[in-house]
Amino acid sequence: QVQLVESGGGLVQAGGSLRLSCAASGGIYNSDRMGWYRQPPGNQRELVATITSWGSTNYADSVKGRFTISRDNTKNTVSLQMSSLKPEDTAVYYCNVYRGNFGMDFWGKGTLVTVSS
Repeated sequence: QVQLVESGGGLVQAGGSLRLSCAASGGIYNSDRMGWYRQPPGNQRELVATITSWGSTNYADSVKGRFTISRDNTKNTVSLQMSSLKPEDTAVYYCNVYRGNFGMDFWGKGTLVTVSS
């Protein structure tokens, strides 16, 4: 069973930067895809960015050019560097591990990011 713990959320002004980190325990496979999702207030959870163990990334159009996802396979961590933040980036951000070979998703408890205008 994979456990995920996020850190780094908080309050930031529009235009500012924030870095989220996620530590995974319980064993991460090279075939696992790691990523970040977010759930804005009153809305459904949505994809932010994902990354494979070989570094292939995928970003939501709304964050392209502003957010960067990275992964450390030796430490089983995934990070999200967020820059040029906008009020619409306000959301609870969730760390995710997708184990495609078994069709399994693991989720962290989430960390709140609030961007003030």
